[in-house]
Formats: sequence, structure tokens, C-alpha cells
Amino acid sequence: MARRERSGFRNLKVWQKAMQAVTEIYQLTRKFPKDELYALTSQIRRAATSVPMNIAEGYKRRRYAKDYVRFLVTAHGSQGEVETAIEIAYTLEYVSEADCERLLDVYDEVGRMLNGLIDSVDKGSKKNNR
Repeated sequence: MARRERSGFRNLKVWQKAMQAVTEIYQLTRKFPKDELYALTSQIRRAATSVPMNIAEGYKRRRYAKDYVRFLVTAHGSQGEVETAIEIAYTLEYVSEADCERLLDVYDEVGRMLNGLIDSVDKGSKKNNR
């Protein structure tokens, strides 16, 4: 069955990028030691999924700019959490330097995109409140 064309948050480039990043995190964490399943593996997966989920939830509340920004800021915080978990995984030698750098680059881009969206929504709300 083919998926139908979607709109809304699915069209946001930052959501799309965050979704791609989640897939990469899941693929990477499959290689983590089994004794990390309920520790670092679980934590990094939860943080990674939190990014696009908060973007989507915020988008659905976009009628209220402050709510939208709050969810985007939460997504940004989760992005930082993922970056830290990637660094920890590298330090523990669970990921290669190449994988670490590649994923940090991806999440850095997600962070820049989130900053831009936060600024845009925040400025738009201030403009509308004049």
C-alpha cells in the first residue's frame, strides 16, 4: 500500500532531517554492547526520537506561537542530549571516529535548523502582536 501525500510538519526540512537522524541512531545503537540496552542505548534512542516528536507536536500547536517555540526549544535540548550521548559512545569506543563525526555533523545541522525555525516563529509572533 502506497503512503498518501502528507502535509504539515512532515514538510518541514528540520523534521525530515531529524527523522533521518533517528534512523541512523537506531542503526548505530544496534551495534552497542547488549549490557547497554537499558542504559546508553535507551537514552540516546529516546533523545533522538524526542527531536522530531517535539517538532511535530509544536507544529500542531503553532496557533499559539509560545507553545510552538517551547516545543522547538525542547527539541533543541534533546538534540544537545543526543550529541552528548554520541560523544559518550565514542569515548567508550562503541562508535568509530568517522561515525561520531558524521552524526555530530548531522545533529549540528539539525540544531542550526531548529535555531532558524525558533527565530522565525518567535519573530513572527512578535510581529503579529504589535
